[in-house]
Parts: sequence; structure tokens; C-alpha cells
Amino acid sequence: MRTRHAFPTFRSIGLWFLLLLCQAMALAVSTPAQAHGDTVKVVVTGQREGHVTADITWENDGDAIDETVAATVNAVSPDGARSEGPWKLVRDTGKPAGWTTAEALPPGSWKVSVDVGFPALGHGDKEVAVPVVDPAPATSPTAPQPAASATPSAAAPGASADPAPSSASSAAPHAAGDDDGGDGTLWWTTAGVAATALAGAAAGILLRRARARRLRS
Repeated sequence: MRTRHAFPTFRSIGLWFLLLLCQAMALAVSTPAQAHGDTVKVVVTGQREGHVTADITWENDGDAIDETVAATVNAVSPDGARSEGPWKLVRDTGKPAGWTTAEALPPGSWKVSVDVGFPALGHGDKEVAVPVVDPAPATSPTAPQPAASATPSAAAPGASADPAPSSASSAAPHAAGDDDGGDGTLWWTTAGVAATALAGAAAGILLRRARARRLRS
């Protein structure tokens, strides 16, 4: 004969604890939804530099959604020839209920639709026009420099021409010195020739006198 334990087994305790945990999680998840409602309101406000902007709030009380929003953004041109997306929404800085896209629409008219799947269902759409941004104006070419900037270059030839007279003046004394040196050399040459002639004449006179003495003796 088997006896039953007066206390529940560990297995039954584990199942009971798991059940309580699941109920607590269900209450925690359902409490915010029950407080704000089970739908969200999506208002596509337009675009900013091609980025789609939207406000998402709770449908019942209009409060901003603090938790993460799972939403997709799609855009189609009026003729259906072009389409963009699906993109996801990210927080728009500085706006409690604001959301935007990281991607930007090209210029043109678009029908934008936003579909929210979490924390509750919601939908919004709007016609959005993205203007064409004018390119930055081309910078004007550099204006020619004023005449004052050319003055140093104009004065350069004059500056380079100034040393010429000084070089000529410095060359003039040198040339004069050369002339004086030439005259001195010519004077010494003439004096040497005259001295040689006088020495030759004196030698001739002495030879004649010596011959005359020999003949007399």
C-alpha cells in the first residue's frame, strides 16, 4: 500500500510557480494597453528635408508613446511609377510624440502611408511634396589684384637698374687707374732706352780714348 505525501512534490511547486509568473507577465503587458487603449493614432505631419515626419499617440487619451514603436513607412508617386520604402520610424529629437525616418525622399509628390504594429495597431497617410533644393551658387572667380600689388613688380626693374650706374662708376676709377698705369709703363720704357743709349755712347768714347793712347805710345 502506497502512502501519499502530505506536502506537494517539487514538480507541482515548479508548475505552480511558472503559472504565477505567466499571469504576472500578462498583467504587466496588458496594464499599459488597458490604460491607454488598444489602438494608436498616426498623423503624418509632412517632411523635413525629405525625411517623413509623423506624430504617434494613444488613441484614447492622446498621450505620447514612451515605448518602442514598430512601424513601416511606404511612399508611392501619384502615377505609381516610383516607390520608396519600406522604412522604419525613429524618434524625432525634441518631440515627445514625434517620429521620423532616417532615409529621405527624393524631390517630387508622394503619397506616404505609415502602419504601426506595436505597441498597438494604427495607420495614417498623407500627400507629401518634397521641393527641389537649388544648388549652392557657384563662387565667383577671384578678382584681379589691385594696381598697388603690381607696384613692387613695376618698381623691380627700377631697383635692378639702379645698381648699373654704381657699377659703371666703380668701373670708371678702375679704367682711370689702368690708364695711369699705362702712362707710367710708357715713361719707364722711354727712360730705359735713353739710359741705354747714353751708356753706349760713353762706352764708345772710352774705347776711342784707349785706342788713341795706344797709338801715341
